Amino acid sequence: MARGQQKIQSQQKAAEKAAKLKKQAGNSLADQKKAAMAGLKSVCSVCRSMMPDPKTYKQHFENKHPKNELPPELKDI
Repeated sequence: MARGQQKIQSQQKAAEKAAKLKKQAGNSLADQKKAAMAGLKSVCSVCRSMMPDPKTYKQHFENKHPKNELPPELKDI
């Protein structure tokens, strides 16, 4: 029965070590959200959704808001 207890202790120790490594790597949900928000630069003038670049913003506007006039910042793209 000693082996069973050792196995449980080993699994707990490995789980703690993995959790520490994951935390040190910065893979937390908050860090991921911060990185994602930093990449979003443009904001749709109609629905206020955020876009990463002007090309994507133009595609979004043409597909989601076809009846509205294209904003002036997107006309030259």
